[in-house]
Amino acid sequence: MRPPHGLGGTTECDRTDLLPPGYQVGKWVVTQLIGAGGWSTVYAARPAGGHPDQTGGTTKPPGPTDVALKIMPTAGLAPRQARRIVESAHREVELGRRAGHPRLIDLLESFVLAAPDRPALDGAIVLIMERAVGSLRELIDAGVPDADRGRLIAGICEGLAHLHRTGWVHADLKPENVLLGSDRSVKLSDFGLATELTGTHGYAPPMGTLDYFPPERWRAPLGELGVRVRPTADIWALGIVIHEVFASGGSPFAGATPVARGAAVQEYGEGRAPLRMDHAVPPFWRALAADCLAPTHETRAPHTAESLLARIAAHQETPDAGAGRLGGRARAAVLATALCGIVGAALCSDAVRATPGAGATTPRTIRVYNAERGCQERADRDPRCSLGLAVDPVQPYTAENVVPTRVWHGDVLTADCQAPDGEPIIDEEDRRSTRWFRVRLPAGSKPPTAWLPAVRTKERPALPECL
Repeated sequence: MRPPHGLGGTTECDRTDLLPPGYQVGKWVVTQLIGAGGWSTVYAARPAGGHPDQTGGTTKPPGPTDVALKIMPTAGLAPRQARRIVESAHREVELGRRAGHPRLIDLLESFVLAAPDRPALDGAIVLIMERAVGSLRELIDAGVPDADRGRLIAGICEGLAHLHRTGWVHADLKPENVLLGSDRSVKLSDFGLATELTGTHGYAPPMGTLDYFPPERWRAPLGELGVRVRPTADIWALGIVIHEVFASGGSPFAGATPVARGAAVQEYGEGRAPLRMDHAVPPFWRALAADCLAPTHETRAPHTAESLLARIAAHQETPDAGAGRLGGRARAAVLATALCGIVGAALCSDAVRATPGAGATTPRTIRVYNAERGCQERADRDPRCSLGLAVDPVQPYTAENVVPTRVWHGDVLTADCQAPDGEPIIDEEDRRSTRWFRVRLPAGSKPPTAWLPAVRTKERPALPECL
């Protein structure tokens, strides 16, 4: 396990080499443990001492008053392990010295710790970094505010664009390594695996976080210099992060363990499985993440961090971007849905009328279509092939907005009206639609009606708009 950097919480552990609050490391005094892992331990710290002032008190030392100390012990390690620790620290120091940027965590200084009273830490490498107030992982776990999502992703792109311009690959991008400043600004961190490019690629140690490996990494040969990495590896990881930001931390690749999810990544990379993204990811960000998650280095290469950042900037400048504003009739459908929730579904099931002037409603039958070929071929009603129907077509298509009744490929439903301006939906074949059909559910179902997105049927019945 690798430790979190500069975070606010304390990780419980039974390490005997941990430093107590008040212990002095160089000119810094430890205040609390932030996190501990196999490679290093990170502490919060403040400057030691102060300068006498004219009143007999002390003044604060100049410079930062709150930092993170990353301590990387080398005592008692095998030569190869110690060498990896030194190489990792060297990468962080070198990148911090040459690639400083507001979107990268700032490295203030580094030194070797002399601690004869603590043999396990004597000779450890110490990195002094600016202190962050939290990580993107913590924010995802708590729920990322809608208004912050685009800004956070843009900040990650800024940091990656700078790294790539200056000839570096992060090689371990994940929400734990995206820190947040006190002003909520984005700071990329943990450059222990960062790789300097020599031409089009560089070499990294055979380490990292499996959930963020691109397909080509799983079969990359290990040479004398390590595993070959390129900037497109960071772009792939960015696609996973984008999906997590909008899907409450969920991965687009199914599996109960990182290895199982890695197997799904390899199937996708070999063209044996489609890319499946959560419906909670809005259309613009879905398209952006899909480009980041192009299955090969060659198809991913055109989507650089700079080009992605430009697309985000253009999207954010578009009036009402992502707001999903609806026309008057669609707003009426929302109101009708809300009223149904108040007065009872049974009453509302008979309350559908056609748009004025359109004539009486004539129900039409429509057949459910599942773009997953494997599900089309199944004769049984496997729960994994079931499709959800929405409670409200103008709300995000998430689990909270799905009725209990499920449908499968080939099911025939009766539709009585449509909402043309609902939530945009993209299926596994990249078909996109904002059109929804209101369908009647089997007798006894609660609620008695639900909404089927148009991409889940091949039929296009002429139906009036719902009021």
